[in-house]
Amino acid sequence: MNLVAEMPAGLTGVEQLQHMLHGSRGPAIGETLGFRLVEVEEGRAVFEGTPGLHVYNPIGTVHGGYAATLLDSACGCAAHSRLGPNQGYTTLELKVAYHRPMTADTGVVRAEGRVLSIGRRAAFTEASITDAQGKLYASATSTLLVFDR
Repeated sequence: MNLVAEMPAGLTGVEQLQHMLHGSRGPAIGETLGFRLVEVEEGRAVFEGTPGLHVYNPIGTVHGGYAATLLDSACGCAAHSRLGPNQGYTTLELKVAYHRPMTADTGVVRAEGRVLSIGRRAAFTEASITDAQGKLYASATSTLLVFDR
């Protein structure tokens, strides 16, 4: 499933993300892990999810991969929002810091990503995950390769 390929030609990155935001379906990874895109503007993307038992690790907390996936999505889509109609991107590096554990009692979390800088070939982004009270659970920085499609 390539949602971007299914969209009308000529949309900029932010227009593609707005199409997903207001469309009937999102990427399969969001369906699998239970998170979705909730806000997008040029240079910024926000995802929300509710961590639960479906993403627990064997030691009784939310698996770090859940946080990393939300952070990678927020970083990547923040960069995507700055792309032209014929550009793509891929993550080259994601550095995650875990500040406190998430559990099924954490409630809704928000992963907010923003572009720090973007050029012809590389983008640098950052993201953080917070709960409804603003407590920080994880943060990340990312380097992304920008290319022509």
